[in-house]
Amino acid sequence: MGAIAKLNAMKQINEIDQRSREIFRRLVETYLSTGDPVGSRTLSNDTSINVSAATIRNVMADLTDAGLLHAPHISAGRLPTELGLRLFVDGLMQVGELSPEERRAIESETRGDDVEDVLERAAAQLSGMTQTASLVVTQRSDAPLRQIEFVSTGKGRALAIMVFEDGRVENRVLDTPEDLPTSSLTAAGNYLNARLRGRSLNETRQNILNEIESNRAELDELSARLVQDGIAEEAGGDDRSLMVRGRGHLLDETAVQDLERVRMLFDDLEKKRDVVDLLNAAKEGPGVKIFIGSETKLFSLSGSSIIAAPYRDEARKVVGVLGVIGPTRLNYAKVIPVVDYTAEYVSRMLK
Repeated sequence: MGAIAKLNAMKQINEIDQRSREIFRRLVETYLSTGDPVGSRTLSNDTSINVSAATIRNVMADLTDAGLLHAPHISAGRLPTELGLRLFVDGLMQVGELSPEERRAIESETRGDDVEDVLERAAAQLSGMTQTASLVVTQRSDAPLRQIEFVSTGKGRALAIMVFEDGRVENRVLDTPEDLPTSSLTAAGNYLNARLRGRSLNETRQNILNEIESNRAELDELSARLVQDGIAEEAGGDDRSLMVRGRGHLLDETAVQDLERVRMLFDDLEKKRDVVDLLNAAKEGPGVKIFIGSETKLFSLSGSSIIAAPYRDEARKVVGVLGVIGPTRLNYAKVIPVVDYTAEYVSRMLK
């Protein structure tokens, strides 16, 4: 939907009377609850509206002309368009409050031993509470390093043990030449430890690569290869990673005619680069961000929505984004506070 069309539609809904606004709100809420087209007869039985079915039909016709509703079939009821959902979410939706029990559940299930454990638990809890697939984008740490050691774990494999100044310890498995002697692992560790103290992994990597490039590294050829390949493995390329949990929820309560849509959604989730870019857009500005259907190139075909929020470190710097993905008929009013509080609690845990 173009910006001009959206502005015109917002102008139209702002100009309609309170009764029409209430009919539109109740229609969208009913659709989000049932997933079915909503007819005038259904709304006429709603005591909060208290108008005739004929009046409701006239209002629904006006809202359809405004681009906020559409009819999947001639004789069917009405469904909100993506624009209608956007305007409902932005201006008419009443966001719910989490109960004390729900807050305690998020807190108890999200506690972990380290950052990775916290994020894994947060992803699982988000998926379980919202019955959707959860998405977590993490920023690999660029904290200063204190020490690094390489330990052989078998032919052609080694374990890099990295201790950061903030107290975290990370282990990474590396591929090495099969004939690499243990002495080269020790030499690589000594070489790095002499240069990395107080520097981040990225800084250390760049300095070492510069030395290797200019033939100033005091290592034999095998050790140099280990340093170059190993550190490049850790810090090179993309500095973000994606975690997806609960894909099975995307198939729950799905009608046969929706299976093709879900298949396309799974295909979309394979485009991890696009998902990471999309969720990183949620970093801009505070609070929860909502992406509905074709508002993003990624999910324009699968009819899906993302609700995402950034989480922060102890310096209040945004270090990642977490959220959920589901059909456009998500229960936004319920899911938004779950995502928001989970992001808030993860930020507290990272302190």
